[in-house]
Amino acid sequence: MQSKPLPAAAPGVVCVGLGPGDPELMSVKAQRLVCQARHVAYFRKKGRPGQARQIVQGLLAPGVQEYPMEYPVTTEIALHSPAYTQALASFYDHWCQRLAQLARDAQVVVLCEGDPFFYGSFMHLYTRLRARGDVALQVVPGIPGMVGCWHATGQPMTWGDDALAVLAGTLPEDELARRMHSAEALVVMKVGRNLPRIRRALARAGRLNDAWLVQHGTMANQQVARLSEVPGDACPYFAIVLVHGQGRRPEAAPC
Repeated sequence: MQSKPLPAAAPGVVCVGLGPGDPELMSVKAQRLVCQARHVAYFRKKGRPGQARQIVQGLLAPGVQEYPMEYPVTTEIALHSPAYTQALASFYDHWCQRLAQLARDAQVVVLCEGDPFFYGSFMHLYTRLRARGDVALQVVPGIPGMVGCWHATGQPMTWGDDALAVLAGTLPEDELARRMHSAEALVVMKVGRNLPRIRRALARAGRLNDAWLVQHGTMANQQVARLSEVPGDACPYFAIVLVHGQGRRPEAAPC
């Protein structure tokens, strides 16, 4: 018996959060949209396959049209320089226009690691597309990468009244140390080449010995170790530093 063709999806842009990396941690809705997609866009560094594209390997339909959105710069220019800001702004402006054109007649599924509204590159396209007002927009939530990473350590992240601080490793060292000192549980994103600064800030806050480094959390090449035992000053972009809270909890009775 021949299967019926899928109905055409409504034109527009749909960004799907793919979760922390393991394809099985995708939501049912995200997987359905990915499998039915006829036009797929995703971010990647030039010359790389792109993490989001790798997550959906084997899920895309035959003949799907792919649109790799290659960053013009990553680490070649200083993060806070005007040249970096201008290069990224032009990049997002270009892809806003391109996606808007494609979405007039078809549904374009944009792939995003983790959750699109949590440090996701798609946020820059979302605000531009929303401002246009002529593109149907939908965002499908995903499990944030940090959630997959703290589960990889096998330890609860927060207890009782613990305050959780989520920090960007791009912050100045003094600011990192200040915030690391004031919160019971810590998540540091955007690690990569910022690892030396993060180490120093943790040491100043007295938290280094309690910190964990999770690289490629939930993926096949996942690595989990105490940060103090990890050699070197560089790690992949897909790495997160964690310090677990140790707050209020009922005392356990002897078993």
